[in-house]
Amino acid sequence: MLIGEYPCSVDVKGRLNFPAKLREDLGERFIISKGLGDRCLCVYSLEEWEARRKKLAALPASEMDALQRYLFSSACEAEPDKQGRIVIPQNLRDFIQVEKEVMVIGSDNRCEIWTRKDWDAIQQELSPEFIKDLVRKAGF
Repeated sequence: MLIGEYPCSVDVKGRLNFPAKLREDLGERFIISKGLGDRCLCVYSLEEWEARRKKLAALPASEMDALQRYLFSSACEAEPDKQGRIVIPQNLRDFIQVEKEVMVIGSDNRCEIWTRKDWDAIQQELSPEFIKDLVRKAGF
């Protein structure tokens, strides 16, 4: 399970020192893609990416084609260097409008990479009342 919040920086070459604990859980190589419905990047283990690809293949062709184009055209495989850094391609940095400061979070079966500004805004939306309502709806 991928958990935690990790403040990180992206250098001018697009390199991010990916958190060691998350690298350990994801494996030696992983996939980075655009977020689904959010302006963030999602990071998947190769196994999780394959499981999602299979789910996608089960959709009707018109839906599958559109989602495949969205996900696969911009996705990339990442392999950390000896210092634990990964390179985030320019197209993905542009997608999240990356600045220097980002937040890498664990989110169960994937990680997400957010700009610090967007992550702080998301946190502001998570009021205690909103969380209580979600907990009640989920039956916790």
